Amino acid sequence: MLEIKEINGVNTDSVFGKMADQSHKSILFCSDKSTGLKAIIAIHDTTLGPAIGGTRMWNYRSEADALDDVLRLSRGMTFKAAITGLNLGGGKAVIIGDSNKDKSEALMRRFGKFINNLNGEFITSQDVGTNTRDMEYIRMETPHVAGIAESLGGSGHTGPISAYGVYMGMKASAKEQWGNDSLSGKSIAVQGIGNVGEHLVKYLSDEGARVYISDLDEERLTYVARKHDAIIVPNHQIYDLDVDIYAPCALGATVNTETLKRLKCSIIAGSANNQLEDEEVHGQMLMEMGVLYAPDFLINAGGLISVNSEISGVGKKRAMQLAENIYKVTLDIFRKSKKDQITPYTAALKIAEKRIQDIRQLKANS
Repeated sequence: MLEIKEINGVNTDSVFGKMADQSHKSILFCSDKSTGLKAIIAIHDTTLGPAIGGTRMWNYRSEADALDDVLRLSRGMTFKAAITGLNLGGGKAVIIGDSNKDKSEALMRRFGKFINNLNGEFITSQDVGTNTRDMEYIRMETPHVAGIAESLGGSGHTGPISAYGVYMGMKASAKEQWGNDSLSGKSIAVQGIGNVGEHLVKYLSDEGARVYISDLDEERLTYVARKHDAIIVPNHQIYDLDVDIYAPCALGATVNTETLKRLKCSIIAGSANNQLEDEEVHGQMLMEMGVLYAPDFLINAGGLISVNSEISGVGKKRAMQLAENIYKVTLDIFRKSKKDQITPYTAALKIAEKRIQDIRQLKANS
């Protein structure tokens, strides 16, 4: 009997092991020679509804790194939807490549065909390296996409609502840590000033916070600094600033054993996914250090809320109301964390998992 140990260099035992470890439902590997498409779609859980998640295009160091990223991100989407009360499951997609060089209409449309073959089990939207135009290309091949331009009847870019949710979570964190949710006069380091990061900088600057910013794009740094009166900091120095709040708004795992030796802040609250390299280890370290951590999959849920408003047709006003409610839910998480003597991440996870389990039981009994 033929034993298949590898598919395109990826050990199948490892793939299935990782799926089982994080309880994933399915993974689709997408390859198309004519367009150069190499993508992975991961579906984590569909108990609450169809899996939803953005498509990230990134020049990963290896296919293994891409797989690890899509598995972690899709799992986070499950909990994000659950804790915000949405009837959606968790999924994610990654396209391996440089979004500035490798992206094309043909590539995005071919990717859309793969999504369409999933028959509505996965709905995608924008993420790092993709935009509303890319979603329009995908929509030419499948209806299972959101984040379309407002001019075409969509919700537009998710950045503004996503940033507002992070802002609400940050204010709730200030309320918990200092007894007052005002950010006026507070020093805040924002790492990553993409669409979400820039909108967050605006909210903070408008309230009177002293904002430090870092990003790999120097031209954008200069633009945002001038526009919002922010202070530019070299990317490698962002962890050494003596600030009140650190806001990771770029890629994940920036809160790890090494950076925790350098960070001088009282609160961590940002828009990046999977900010803790190890949720249990580094969540516990933060609690012991007295640093309050606002769980990322809760406070960065504004983007998902925005996309859901497009799918369900509830409108942008309702989406902003739901994003504002992140303030209350964040405070609820902190209360549970204190009461049960567990980290805020674990508290948020337990609430999300309970909702999923309750609905799974409800469906089983119907």
